[in-house]
Amino acid sequence: MESTDVSTRQQRIAELARIHPEVSFTSLAHHIDLRWLYEAYLRTRKDAAVGVDGQTAEEYAKDLGGNLRSLLERAKAGTYFAPPVRRVYIPKGTKGETRPIGITSFEDKVLQRAVQMVLEPLYEQEFLDCSYGFRPGRSAHDALQALWNGLMKMGGGWLIDLDIKKFFDTLDKNHLREILKRRVRDGVLLRLIGKWLNAGVLEDGGVSYPERGTPQGAVISPILSNIYLHDVLDRWFAEVVKPRLKGEAFLIRFADDEVLVFARKEDAERVMDVLPKRFGKYGLTIHPEKTRLICFGKPQKRGEGTSEPPRWEKFNFLGFTHYWGRSRKGAWVVKRKTESTRFTRALRSISAWCRRNRHKPLDEQQRVLASKLKGHYAYYGITGNIKCLGNFLYQVRRTWRKWLMRRSRGQYIPWERYQQMLNRYPLPPARLVHAC
Repeated sequence: MESTDVSTRQQRIAELARIHPEVSFTSLAHHIDLRWLYEAYLRTRKDAAVGVDGQTAEEYAKDLGGNLRSLLERAKAGTYFAPPVRRVYIPKGTKGETRPIGITSFEDKVLQRAVQMVLEPLYEQEFLDCSYGFRPGRSAHDALQALWNGLMKMGGGWLIDLDIKKFFDTLDKNHLREILKRRVRDGVLLRLIGKWLNAGVLEDGGVSYPERGTPQGAVISPILSNIYLHDVLDRWFAEVVKPRLKGEAFLIRFADDEVLVFARKEDAERVMDVLPKRFGKYGLTIHPEKTRLICFGKPQKRGEGTSEPPRWEKFNFLGFTHYWGRSRKGAWVVKRKTESTRFTRALRSISAWCRRNRHKPLDEQQRVLASKLKGHYAYYGITGNIKCLGNFLYQVRRTWRKWLMRRSRGQYIPWERYQQMLNRYPLPPARLVHAC
């Protein structure tokens, strides 16, 4: 089964969507056939947690052809049953907060991936450049670079650090259906999406049916959230808000993380006032404590000609703290460093791993820790953040030593001896990966 056929059909969907920007497509499900499902299967993670049925990817693959044929028949005939989503909680922040994650069954993931592969080329023609989350060819680092470029070009400004309260839990299903129908009128796809939206949630041995929201962690959720916020925020900001502003402004959004930047304070205040009403219209709530208006102008500009000292305000976005600092040549530039809560969370995760695996052979521990450090560098290794990366490496070394000394009672490892061990089992040095 060749994936090139799937790619060609996706290009055709994109071409038709580009040629007919106002058309609602009534015939899309015919693209989903055995080849399409097989490609969806290949793109589905095989090592993820199992759903309510307990079926693993390996078990599903034992009769892959038969399972995919059965799945296709049920999806097209309307007899497919969306199983309940198993809800688990993962840590969020450093204050004991948790985030609910929905784990679907493997077969459900395959079918959701197949539908996502149909919707993606269609809506890629709709989405605006300000949107970066879960889109092909775009990443969090692209969003960070766009934000940095905009702030430097504008010389800072007034910034709305926007936070939507429990977005995935409060998303209005009826509004989502209405938004989808503007471009998708295919009964098979709408029926499947409706089943996933109405699927129950398994928690504490019981199944509930929430009236709002979509499971965070489901394969289909990212594109549904992008479609929703494209209509709620992106298009509204571009078509309604910006033409009415007196100064420059831009928006950067990654999934449900958004930053709005304005050159003039009065523009920012006006938008700040209307945001709760705009989001309330779609059943969403702006977090009153986490959403704030920030003065993020260059320090010398804020201090010149006034009796007030400059305010060194900063904000967090996509795991980085953004602040003004001096470059090597003495100019004011926007700098980024690892957000303190992310730093602490990552270090706690490594400490927990070291505690659980401290009795394993040193070479095995070194191999895993090196992999974890490389993963940390791969995301946080951006220009200007080398100091935080170096500090993270230092703390990981200390943490490893701490738990090695607890392998047996009273075993003390002097730093000199530990350094010799690190020479034999080295951890990768801090390095920058992204020039952004």
